[in-house]
Amino acid sequence: MSFSTLDIYKKNTKKSAKIFERSKKFHINGVSHNIRFFEPYPFVTKSAKGKYLIDVDNNKYTDYWMGHWSLILGHAAPEIADKVKKQIRHCWMHGTVNENTVEFSEVIQKAVSAAEKIRYVSTGTEATMYATRIARAKTGKKIIAKIEGGWHGYTTDLLKSVNYPFDQSESAGLTGEDHIISIPYNNLEKSISILESVKNNLASVIIEPLLGGAGCIPATKEYLTGIQEFIHSNNSLFILDEIVTGFRFRFGCLYKTMNLDPDIVTLGKIVGGGFPIGVICGKEEVMKITDTNSNKKIDRSYIGGGTFSANPMTMTSGKAMLEILKKESVHIYKKIGRLGEETRKGLSKILQDKAIVTGMGSLFMPHFLANGITQITNAEEASKCNTEILKKYHFELIAKEKIFFLPGKLGAISHVHSEIDIKNLLEASKRFAVSLK
Repeated sequence: MSFSTLDIYKKNTKKSAKIFERSKKFHINGVSHNIRFFEPYPFVTKSAKGKYLIDVDNNKYTDYWMGHWSLILGHAAPEIADKVKKQIRHCWMHGTVNENTVEFSEVIQKAVSAAEKIRYVSTGTEATMYATRIARAKTGKKIIAKIEGGWHGYTTDLLKSVNYPFDQSESAGLTGEDHIISIPYNNLEKSISILESVKNNLASVIIEPLLGGAGCIPATKEYLTGIQEFIHSNNSLFILDEIVTGFRFRFGCLYKTMNLDPDIVTLGKIVGGGFPIGVICGKEEVMKITDTNSNKKIDRSYIGGGTFSANPMTMTSGKAMLEILKKESVHIYKKIGRLGEETRKGLSKILQDKAIVTGMGSLFMPHFLANGITQITNAEEASKCNTEILKKYHFELIAKEKIFFLPGKLGAISHVHSEIDIKNLLEASKRFAVSLK
């Protein structure tokens, strides 16, 4: 009897199926984050350690999703866990100023030149939301420019042109969409033309130096430099969203390797050490507009932090993470970058003319070609690829190979992955490629 991939998955995840049915009684679509759902149902994780996820049916998956790409040291890294356990004996929440925050900020400021002043929040969405508010307040202008396909969280200020086709609204209930415009990634001439048309009311542009959710696509140095030159000559603010890229490729931000000079940088994911975080890093001249002691109500940019902002647990885990990355930066970044390069080269060889593999450093993503696409430089080209084959590929890896990618999303290599893991992934990919012939 021949079993399909779906049959295998259902056979191996019977407890997950039952629990997920319960989950649907309480949660929309059974999940608390839209992208965590996949057909026929997501398995339910019981525990995670190192490079592995273990579900309630005791299936053990080698994980390349790694907590939304945030766990660069793997799950439950012992060096961080030890610090967190020590802190939790003192207190995990007190809602007042703590020294942990000061010590953590000292580390960030030394690594991120734009972080002359810092404000912590609990999510990346909050960080980008406040960054755009600061830009509008500082410039007195209203329009925010973002990239087609750029993802900056669910804030109303930026929830536009995330998914193809980009000219359709992303959601009901949005307001002020006329004050958000979109520009095409890696197309400097067209982007400048669009920015020029709104320059008198342009507060800022916000850009990911590598598109994360839109396809793991790096920006060219020429593109970012050209956008920055226009923005600064226009007295607008240049915001870099490094929530995915910050501390992913080096100790610090990606913008430093391109000689960029952003006014605001947003951080998240890796810098939290596995705990909730968002960080707004900005030049003092820009950030001082948020000072509620010096500015009148009408002149200030009123930004918060939230009940759980700068809580001692996140500050402790984040500081521990960055201390490890700084101490071991040469070894860690060299290793995961090498494994990433091996993965991209290996997948490109296996998939040949059927896919283009994008990414850099420890991040990678195959795009199965369709609609005449021959290159992937922006979100539109990525969206026109065969995303159904990509999801099928990822689902087969989950069901048959016990290798986990969130279906349709990029893969992230962590320090706990090894050459053997990459070899296993490539061998599994070869087996899938046979079905494409």
